Amino acid sequence: MKKSKQRQKLRRGVIGIESAIVLIAFVMVAAALSFVILNMGFSTTQKAKTTIASGLDEASSAMEITGGVTGHGNVTQNRLTYYAVPIKVSPGGQSVNVETGNTAIRYYSKNLVFESTYRGILTNGTYSNSTAAIVAAKNAGMINQLPWAGNGLNETSAIVYFTVNKNNNSILDIGENAVVLMMFKNSDRPTSLDTVNTEVIVPTGALLSVKRMVPSISDTVVELG
Repeated sequence: MKKSKQRQKLRRGVIGIESAIVLIAFVMVAAALSFVILNMGFSTTQKAKTTIASGLDEASSAMEITGGVTGHGNVTQNRLTYYAVPIKVSPGGQSVNVETGNTAIRYYSKNLVFESTYRGILTNGTYSNSTAAIVAAKNAGMINQLPWAGNGLNETSAIVYFTVNKNNNSILDIGENAVVLMMFKNSDRPTSLDTVNTEVIVPTGALLSVKRMVPSISDTVVELG
């Protein structure tokens, strides 16, 4: 009887140890699974944050307009020869590469659409007015003719020049100011009450869209607002 009782106690002890081992193993597996799940959760959250941040960057424009849009008018013909859009990097934004290989400038109106009008950027120095920049663009071979001379341009064209230039390169940095200058071929020139649209498309961030209505052209200086 004593031996039988001892055997029963021994079996109970073994069963108890086995149960404890199984329980410990179960706890360890559960802990490992919990760690994996938590790690996956953190990874998913981080990816979501990255995606949201990237989406916000793409949704916000890299550049903004810094002042009024001004044009040059031909009073006799009641047509706009060119107009200038002053730009800079948006607050909180980063430098923008505006060389022709990275940036496109699109123009469209009621009857015209030009997907690619960008002819180049004047990287060296600054220009106090559009006339000086146009002459420099002509000398650099970006355009074939001065818009107001002879038969004018052979195609509607856009250039970029700096009014505040720190580095003499094609990067629009924080603290620099530039101008997008849209010049028209004679037959493409808008007239009073026409709506003109310019889009500056850069590698990152939303495009910069500028829409203006041409007022009555009674002077060579035309304020488009």
